[in-house]
Amino acid sequence: MSKEKLYIFDTTLRDGAQTQGVDFSIDDKEKISNSLDNLGVDYIEGGWPGANPTDTEFFNKDHGFKNAKLTAFGMTKKSEHSAENDPMLASLINSKSSSICLFGKSWDFQVDVALGITNEENLENISESTKHIVSSGKEFIFEVNESEENEFEERKLEYLSSEFHRFDSYIMSLKKIEF
Repeated sequence: MSKEKLYIFDTTLRDGAQTQGVDFSIDDKEKISNSLDNLGVDYIEGGWPGANPTDTEFFNKDHGFKNAKLTAFGMTKKSEHSAENDPMLASLINSKSSSICLFGKSWDFQVDVALGITNEENLENISESTKHIVSSGKEFIFEVNESEENEFEERKLEYLSSEFHRFDSYIMSLKKIEF
């Protein structure tokens, strides 16, 4: 029998907040996160510290979860900053989360059009952001920012896998899990 574990990663407080008409208050976030912790959820993605006053306040509190790891969500460093001087990475690292989930562009079309940088610059941003978070002592999780273009999935993963073979401490998360 396998001793592998399936980890539950809940995104209600971030993805759920993107639903039209939903605007979680601090009280809402605390009630939902405590319920998720009591259910035994492993990771609670609480939002994006620094993105808005509610998320910033939520990540400045000690929650005392018994089961869950509070996870801060954000993006890789910008090309014009070093990882050490990137304000977004600083807000993630300085939050009271125990883990950080970064999303990164995985399709060369997105890298060119959405980010306006080269594939090499994108990989460097991912690499430097990863190193900086891992060196902070927080658990690092990487989320592949996928597109609707399924034909590009294999190419995108090959593009990213060239970078991640060097890291011992990461989880690559794909939003779509099919059973």
